[in-house]
Amino acid sequence: MNKPDMQKPDSVWVHKPWWCQPWSILLTGGVLIGGSWWLLQMVWLTVLVAVPVVTWIVFFLGVYPRLMMQMEVPLSAEGRRQESEIRSQEPEG
Repeated sequence: MNKPDMQKPDSVWVHKPWWCQPWSILLTGGVLIGGSWWLLQMVWLTVLVAVPVVTWIVFFLGVYPRLMMQMEVPLSAEGRRQESEIRSQEPEG
């Protein structure tokens, strides 16, 4: 049974558009790498395409979500609203 004060952590992917979801990132990367091989059939060029694409995939699917959770950025609209209210109540100086 879940405790009422225990909430599931907010996922970064809930707040991203369809083109920035894990499935679309993997699909786009696979198409780019596979397409470069299919069109040109040159290993060195496919590797040249694959290195930045795989780096991009690792960053956005591995590093970025962890960084967002570590920073405890309020991802939900309610969390952003509460944070902006708190900031507006702080005295400037």
